[in-house]
Amino acid sequence: MRLNDLAPAPGARKSRKRVGRGVGSGWGKTAGRGSKGQNSRSGGGVRPGYEGGQMPIHRRLPKRGFTNIFKKTYAVINIRDLAKMESGSVVDEAALVRAGLVKGRRDGVKLLGQGDIAIPLTVKIDLISQSARQKIESAGGTVEVSQL
Repeated sequence: MRLNDLAPAPGARKSRKRVGRGVGSGWGKTAGRGSKGQNSRSGGGVRPGYEGGQMPIHRRLPKRGFTNIFKKTYAVINIRDLAKMESGSVVDEAALVRAGLVKGRRDGVKLLGQGDIAIPLTVKIDLISQSARQKIESAGGTVEVSQL
């Protein structure tokens, strides 16, 4: 067998339907659009969501709630996640991204106190819980919280 012998199984690849290419194709003349009417015209048809004049579903359903466009989303990590950091290292947002602990779009990082830590770290972070602060300081580390 050679590369030029490779081919998909018979019937596996179907050629696309070419409409409007003559009467012999079976899709000539009106090209499957029927005769006359809005949908037979070029540019015809109705906009998405239009229900023929019936009150559309997005207007029939009740609206509730509110979306705060100024909402801040924080990446949340726990003390136990910092165990793989080297002793005495500086833990900031860039270090957490390099370590793979923080991903995606965010407005900051918050450190929570779940788990234990035994190594001293210098933590420079946006938000921190009281329990996380106590655990880091009792392990001999320091905490600096940046003001957002």
